[in-house]
Amino acid sequence: MRQKKYEDFAYVLDVFSAAEMRSRASNIMVHRDEYVVQLIGEEFFTILEAAVPREHKPLVGMRIYVGKDVPRSLLRILRRINYDDLTENAKNELENAVRKIVESDEKRFIEFFNKCTSVTPRMHALELIPGIGKKIAMKILSEREVKPFESYDDLKKRVGIQDPVKSLVQRILGEISSPEERHRLFVREPIYRFSTT
Repeated sequence: MRQKKYEDFAYVLDVFSAAEMRSRASNIMVHRDEYVVQLIGEEFFTILEAAVPREHKPLVGMRIYVGKDVPRSLLRILRRINYDDLTENAKNELENAVRKIVESDEKRFIEFFNKCTSVTPRMHALELIPGIGKKIAMKILSEREVKPFESYDDLKKRVGIQDPVKSLVQRILGEISSPEERHRLFVREPIYRFSTT
């Protein structure tokens, strides 16, 4: 049985009115006195839409709790969505949110550089990160055998990657915006909706 992937925290990408939501998706129930919030989860980069009452309207860029214990009067998850369902405002905010996640959870992403393995017999997961070719991937592998990396700065100094955060953000944005991406290093699989036409 597959493990459920729930998000505990998410970043607000956009906030809009219930009326705008009805024009976007008529089958989703939102009350007149609610706002719709588009969010990106910090653990699996899940994209969600939630309803919040007017008095709890969050600001774009805020990190908010969306876990199972959140009082449903404060936040009601409406549905999981894909990149193409995001508003233009949300798409514009996406890179900032992903950068905040990558910067604030350095330990998790450094762990990736210390532990990742091959994705195919001919390709290592490291090579999927923008700016890392075979040569730098081999250097990372040999350096981590000597001593695990401790920080982004440590990675920069020992291997010569210019900006590990930028490279990770580019990879994550690519996985979010490309539903056909086969190798998902960080981002949850997109949802597939079947056309009725």
